[in-house]
Amino acid sequence: MVMSIREYFNSRAAVWDEVIAEKDGARLSALAARLDISPGATVLDVGTGTGVFVPYLVKLIGSGRLLCLDIAEEMLKRARAKRFPANVDYLHADVQNLPLPDGIVDAVVCYSSFPHFQDKPRALGEMRRVLKKEGRLFVCHTASREQINSIHRSIPAVEHDILPDGVEMYQLLRAAGFGGIEVEDGAAGYFATAVKI
Repeated sequence: MVMSIREYFNSRAAVWDEVIAEKDGARLSALAARLDISPGATVLDVGTGTGVFVPYLVKLIGSGRLLCLDIAEEMLKRARAKRFPANVDYLHADVQNLPLPDGIVDAVVCYSSFPHFQDKPRALGEMRRVLKKEGRLFVCHTASREQINSIHRSIPAVEHDILPDGVEMYQLLRAAGFGGIEVEDGAAGYFATAVKI
């Protein structure tokens, strides 16, 4: 029987930071520096996992609010154990059905999580719904699309969890009602951004 995404990530939570997570702080800092997020912003981090990117987001928002969402409760448990500041909250939920009101966040960040959204159009619709008008969506990775897809194809539980190419990503974002779309894919990583219009 094929493992669900939630089961897969729960099963990997204990070893995630040691074995799988990005450990190059300089790459994570450089990625965070590209995010157009102002101090005081309310940000939804979708697919927080063990909280690898959380310290970088906290630095950006200052006294703002960070909502860390993940489908795998064991991953969130690991993130919580890192004792991030009090302005960080945790949500155990699926991006395809966000338990949040409309228009409450300034930005949505999907760091190393987008390929795992099982219904990407629905997930994008939900993320757009919770964004404020002119709020920004960021889909980012510290590896190229080719590298990510190659790794995923070698793991049965996530072999179909593929990062779209630039054209497909543009079409997905456009169809979901986003504008100002930019998609970059290179050796340094994958970076897509869009605005709720």
